[in-house]
Amino acid sequence: MADYERIRQADPSRPVMLNLGQGAAWDGWYGRGVRTNHPEDYAEYVKGCDIASFDIYPVVHNRPEVAGNLWFVPRGVDRLRQWTGDRKVVWNCIECTRIGNPEVKPTPHQVRAEVWMALIHGSMGLIYFVHQFAPDFVEAALLADEEMLAAVTEINARIHALAPVLNSLSVPEAATVSSAAAEVPVHIMVKRHEGSAYVFAVAMRDGPTRASVKLAELPAGAVVEVLDEGRTLELTDGCFADDFAGYDVHLYRVGPR
Repeated sequence: MADYERIRQADPSRPVMLNLGQGAAWDGWYGRGVRTNHPEDYAEYVKGCDIASFDIYPVVHNRPEVAGNLWFVPRGVDRLRQWTGDRKVVWNCIECTRIGNPEVKPTPHQVRAEVWMALIHGSMGLIYFVHQFAPDFVEAALLADEEMLAAVTEINARIHALAPVLNSLSVPEAATVSSAAAEVPVHIMVKRHEGSAYVFAVAMRDGPTRASVKLAELPAGAVVEVLDEGRTLELTDGCFADDFAGYDVHLYRVGPR
């Protein structure tokens, strides 16, 4: 906090970002030494910033408690929002290279899932981790990976196109969601913008399910458009349903044709 006050006094025109480690999402992170498994510390840490951020990289993680569990990303977002009392901006980091794991690297599907899990849970900014340390060092490995570069470019373009929607207030009471597979919950974020409702949805586990969404209010003559997928869904009595594979993301616009 003393450093934060010093920085703010030197230049009050810019926000100060504090990026925290994976202990923000995983209490078992041993890198905090004697303060391992003391998440209460973070409520104090976040007093020293304007933007609270954190990083955890589940795909390339070397611990079985975390490895492959992408939902640690939104868990960290949720906890930062709780610790800041939703009074500060929350960002998070996204893995998109092997980092230090020569055996595995994220797929575009997994990166898209982490991005939308974070946004749906309230993150307002993304930081992509672009370096690779093993099996060899690549300073900007994201830029050297044509497939991932194209995927991240597409993800960012979609986010920018939806910026007016994403920056509007969420309307949690506007819709409810249920998942046919209890072990694969589907989480949603609902917005309203220019006469349409937007429902952003992600499967929170690596398994298939069918999700049903019920909207409280509908614009006249509404149809359900699945953005970037070239399809529409049937809307009956304010409800629509869709299939999700593991960690699938679907973005819906419900509005006039």
